[in-house]
Amino acid sequence: MQVIMEGLTKHFGATRAVQDFTVTLSDGELVCLLGPSGCGKSTVLNMLSGIIPVTAGKIYFDGEDVTRLPPEQRGIGLVFQNYALYPHMTVMGNITFPLEIQKVPQAERVRRAKEIAELVHMGNLLSRKPKQLSGGQQQRVAIARALVKNPRLLLLDEPLSNLDARLRLEMREEIRRIQLETQVTTIFVTHDQEEAMSISDHIVLMKDGYLQQHAAPQELYNQPANQFVADFLGNPPINNFPGKVAGDLFVMDDNSRVNLNLSGKIPEGTQVNLSVRAESFVVEKEPRDDRLACQVDSVFQMGKEEMAVLTFGGTHFRAYIASDYGLKPGDQVVLGLKDRGVFVFDLKTGERYI
Repeated sequence: MQVIMEGLTKHFGATRAVQDFTVTLSDGELVCLLGPSGCGKSTVLNMLSGIIPVTAGKIYFDGEDVTRLPPEQRGIGLVFQNYALYPHMTVMGNITFPLEIQKVPQAERVRRAKEIAELVHMGNLLSRKPKQLSGGQQQRVAIARALVKNPRLLLLDEPLSNLDARLRLEMREEIRRIQLETQVTTIFVTHDQEEAMSISDHIVLMKDGYLQQHAAPQELYNQPANQFVADFLGNPPINNFPGKVAGDLFVMDDNSRVNLNLSGKIPEGTQVNLSVRAESFVVEKEPRDDRLACQVDSVFQMGKEEMAVLTFGGTHFRAYIASDYGLKPGDQVVLGLKDRGVFVFDLKTGERYI
C-alpha cells in the first residue's frame, strides 16, 4: 500500500511536535522513521495509526483519505515497544485475539494463527504463555498478532529497544525476512542509525518535527542533504573542520589551509565546515596544497586497518588508515581527500554547498 503524508502537522499546546511533514512511501517497502529522541517520529506513527488526531494536513492510504478515520477502519497492524501481550493468554490466544474482536469463526482463527506463527518461527510454542518466552519470542508473538489481521500497513514503534544487543541483531534480521515474505508496507520507528541502515529500503530522517531527508540508506550516507544528516549518520561520526572560504582555499583559524578548488562555488569569506568521513582520507607521500599536513595523536588497532586520531589546524579527527603504514603517536603524515565522503556545509545554516 502506498502511504502519502501531506503537510502533516501536530501541535500539543504550544509544542510543535511535527511540522509540515510531507512524504510519499511506496507500496511494499520497509521504511525507517529515524531521528533523535523527541524529533516527532513516534508522533508521526501515532497519527498514521489514528491513535492521535492531526492538527493539520492529510494522510492517504492508496489514494484514500484516512485522516479522520478511526484506527479500526484503517487496516493497520501496530507493534509496540513493550509488546503489550496478554499475560493470561497463550501464544495462540494472543495471536487470535484480534480475530475474535472481528468475529472471525474459530476454525478460521486457528488456521490463520498457525499459519502466521510458522511465518514468525513460533509454531511449536503456541501453548506457552508470555512469561515462558524470551524477549525475542515475545516480540515475534507481537508481530504475529499484528500480521494475523492481514493489515495494509504494519507500524513498529521502537520494537527492539528492550532487547539485548545480540537479540536486537537477530530480531531486526527476522523483521526484514518477515516483511519481505509478506510484502506488507512497513514503517519502523527507531533512533538507532545502524538498525535503520541495515534493514530499510528507504529512511525518513527527522529533526525537531521536520523532515530532513528521505532517501535510500546509502544515498543518505553518501549524499547528505545538510549538516545534520551528515552528522547523524556514520560511526565514527563525520569529522568537521570549521573555517572559511578564501578563493580556492579552505582556511582555518590558525591559517591551516587546503586547496579544494572552491573558487566561484561558495561566496568569498563564507564560514563553513569541511566535513570528511573517516574512510575518506588517503596517505600521500608528498605534501601539496590540496593535502592535509597532520600530526598523529594516537592509533588503535582494528584488524587490517587502524583508527588514527590526528590533528589538523588545531582540530582533532579520526581516520581509517591501512595498518601497513605503521603510524605511531607523534608521527607527521600527509593525507589526501577522496572524492566520496567529503562535503562543505554552511557553518551557520547547515546548508550543503559541495
